[in-house]
Amino acid sequence: MTIADVTLAVFSLFNSLRFSAYLPHITRISRDHSGAEALSFATWALFLASHVSALAYAVVNQADWTMATVFFGNAAGCGAVLSIAAWKRIRHGRRIQADCFGG
Repeated sequence: MTIADVTLAVFSLFNSLRFSAYLPHITRISRDHSGAEALSFATWALFLASHVSALAYAVVNQADWTMATVFFGNAAGCGAVLSIAAWKRIRHGRRIQADCFGG
């Protein structure tokens, strides 16, 4: 086993574990009733852009489908967090508007 194999294995392991770290965020946002106000869309969008650009780099520059798959999973996790948070914010905003305007 070469050093390149070891670094790829370590990279894959920790990035796979990072994917599981999205689950508590997804769960917490799903249960949120205040419009996910504590979530920074800018930060999570930057995470998403970073993962998508790394995925593109892995495919185009390295032809490395293992790395691409790992970054796809991380992009999917970020996308899920952002999608659920956006949905919660929209619903919360509509609820506030209905309360204010009797709709």
